[in-house]
Amino acid sequence: MKIAVFASGKGSNFVAILEAIESKNITNVQVVLLVSDRPEALAVQKAKDESIPVFTFNAKDYPNKQAYEEVILEKLTQREVDFIVLAGYMRLLGHVLLEAYDRKIINVHPSLLPAFAGKDAIGQALDYGVKVTGVTVHFVDEGMDTGAVIAQRAVMIDSDETRESLIIKIQEQEHSLLPEVIQSLANKEAAK
Repeated sequence: MKIAVFASGKGSNFVAILEAIESKNITNVQVVLLVSDRPEALAVQKAKDESIPVFTFNAKDYPNKQAYEEVILEKLTQREVDFIVLAGYMRLLGHVLLEAYDRKIINVHPSLLPAFAGKDAIGQALDYGVKVTGVTVHFVDEGMDTGAVIAQRAVMIDSDETRESLIIKIQEQEHSLLPEVIQSLANKEAAK
C-alpha cells in the first residue's frame, strides 16, 4: 500500500511511521510522498534525509484551496498513492482530495474525539480539568475532526500534569496507535 503523509510541523508521527516500517511493525506499506504546507517544517527535512519525495506549497501562492489541492492530487496520482495519512497537518481538506480519496484519508488527533476537537486539544483538556484524555485516529471528512473513529487510546492526566509532560504522553500513544491503524488498513487493502 502506497501512502502519502501530510505534515505541517516537526514530523514526529511521520518519523514514527518510518520507524515502524523500518522495524517491520508495519509491513506492505511504503511512504511515497510527504506533503507539507510549510516548506520550512522539520518533517520536510526528515523526508529529504530518508530520500522520500516531498511536495511543499504555500497556500497563499494559490487563488484558493481547490487550486492547490488539484496540484496535490496530481502529485498523489503520479505516485499512485492509495491512502493519505494526516500527521500534524494543520489544514482542513477540501472537496478535491476528499472526493478523490473518500474513506482513504486518516488523521491522528490528540484527544478522545468528539471531545476537544480542533486546535490545541491538549490545552483544551488541561483547561477543562479532565482526568482522562487520549488519542484518536479517524477517517477524515469535511468537518474538523468529525470523521468516523477508527481507534482510540486513553491517556491519564496526573494532578501535577504540565502541558509539556502531557504532550510527551500523548505523542507516545500517537506513535504506537497510528502505525497500528496503518497496518490494519494495509491488511484490509491486501485482503480485497
